[in-house]
Amino acid sequence: MTRQNVVVADAKSGINVAITMTVSNQSLFTKTREAQGGCIAIPAKKVGGAVRINTWLDSMRASSPTRVRPAISVPDQSSWMLRHPSALHAFEQIIEASKGKQIVMFLDYDGTLSPIVDDPDRAFMSEAMRATVRQLARYFPTAIVSGRCRDKVYNFVRLAELYYAGSHGMDIKGPSKGSKYKKETKAVLFQPASEFLPMIDEVYKALLEKTKSIPGASVEHNKFCLSVHFRCVDEKKWSMLSQQVRSVLQQYPKLRLTQGRKVLEIRPTIKWDKGKALEFLLESLGFGNWTDVFPVYIGDDRTDEDAFKILRDRGQGFGILVSKIPKDTSASYSLQEPLEVMYFLQRLVEWKRLSVRQYRV
Repeated sequence: MTRQNVVVADAKSGINVAITMTVSNQSLFTKTREAQGGCIAIPAKKVGGAVRINTWLDSMRASSPTRVRPAISVPDQSSWMLRHPSALHAFEQIIEASKGKQIVMFLDYDGTLSPIVDDPDRAFMSEAMRATVRQLARYFPTAIVSGRCRDKVYNFVRLAELYYAGSHGMDIKGPSKGSKYKKETKAVLFQPASEFLPMIDEVYKALLEKTKSIPGASVEHNKFCLSVHFRCVDEKKWSMLSQQVRSVLQQYPKLRLTQGRKVLEIRPTIKWDKGKALEFLLESLGFGNWTDVFPVYIGDDRTDEDAFKILRDRGQGFGILVSKIPKDTSASYSLQEPLEVMYFLQRLVEWKRLSVRQYRV
């Protein structure tokens, strides 16, 4: 087991306290020359050729939710829905599986609580969704797990009672006043990739310079990781963009490149992802004993698969993929869009409200 320093802030005194917590069975650092968990390793030497470029283009095209894929690569919609039924239609089944356990909610932001938009800075959630998440947090421990900078996603959500895990889980912070689900009055702050901050800043400046000639490309600084958005880039320029990004990263073997929905993600090569963040948050909340907890993780992106896989492998709780098209996923259930996510959360709140009322009677 690996022991990591964690900084916590006492809500009453405001004093930061360093503690040590077990966070993983393995070293945080990954091998820099191998692709792990769907990541694309950046080699030290330049690798050219049409094969590598075509592989990149195929991957970038596959990340587009609007592109029509060849029929041979897409499972039949009805058979896919049998394997990943609607969480709304299977609501009673999900509730039955959670009986006697504490439900803990984990929610991605973009594409889950808010629609995917061309301008990442305008990915606002609706007031109805915010009110729903606020009610959700009254009844269940709730965390937002996003690739965004933690401060940025907090400014979108604006609910202080939640846990926030930004930068794909590399920047975790609990409610400043502590959580009603914990006995301790300490707010958790965990940042396993702090040593990479100067490098991330350096790469950010280099990517801004490299990509400025490509119309529609934008680079987002998410503190412990970077996002290169190509949603507004002409597809004919995607090859050039990927080459520009890879040319910068060839000088930084401690950074890795992955892909999301029309976005290239640059992250430190440490064994930390949304799945690790889920496990850390459960332990922080005092739910390290998996027999009495029921985690539900809802997300739409490839990076959410790390959390889905954790739940699937442990056989406890469920992952819910948000997608209108069939995708390879480790999630158990599906929802089509953020509006359906809101309906599902509202049903969960209403079920819990009625359960509490009946218990009091």
